[in-house]
Amino acid sequence: MIFPRSLEVWKLGKVNYLEALKLQEKLVCDRKAHKIPDTLLSLQHPPTYTLGKRRTDHNLLIPVPELEKIGAELHYTQRGGDITYHGPHQAILYPIISLRDIGLGARKYVEKLELTMIDMASQYGVKACAGKKCETGVWVGDRKIGAIGVRISSGITSHGLAFNVDPDLDYFKHIVPCGIADKEVTSLRRETGTVLPSEEVIHEQLISCFARIFGFNNLIWKEKEPTLLDNGKPERHVD
Repeated sequence: MIFPRSLEVWKLGKVNYLEALKLQEKLVCDRKAHKIPDTLLSLQHPPTYTLGKRRTDHNLLIPVPELEKIGAELHYTQRGGDITYHGPHQAILYPIISLRDIGLGARKYVEKLELTMIDMASQYGVKACAGKKCETGVWVGDRKIGAIGVRISSGITSHGLAFNVDPDLDYFKHIVPCGIADKEVTSLRRETGTVLPSEEVIHEQLISCFARIFGFNNLIWKEKEPTLLDNGKPERHVD
């Protein structure tokens, strides 16, 4: 007998990075208190560079005052990993899940995030693989197609993965992506050379890959976009 394992999926569209960060922090607290089930945020950000807790500012290759000219923001986070870029036409998943409940350690969790993106790429005939030692993320040859940066607090995850669908790759020229020099960044569009389906379809495919890899068999879809109030609680709009 297969027991249902539920995952609540929030499809948020494009969300400002800080708003998404506040939402994650609220949901992590709620998950720790068993107020919510395992939850997955699916979204995109406006052009944003983020640094992990190691604070590797030297891997930002553009002066901070110049960021506004290229329409990008810079934010510091408490996730693992090095500097990375988030932007339009990138599929981002932020899992807020209990590793203890699903019996995973940190390393196995990261491996399953890698497998999620590898599985996604394979659906379009792209052969991707996990990086070599000290090369985080997912790669197509020497070209990086997906980044991973996670935080785990009391067994509850936040942050997650970013899969390049068809982002403006010029933004990656302003950083040393994930601190790995002399490597290219690529995208699903570049690797396939074909017209892709709508981004909504691709996001849902990535969500399905995640659910399959992690063993969730009951997806609860939340279509409405939550708005963070001043007290940090998400409010759902009702039509």
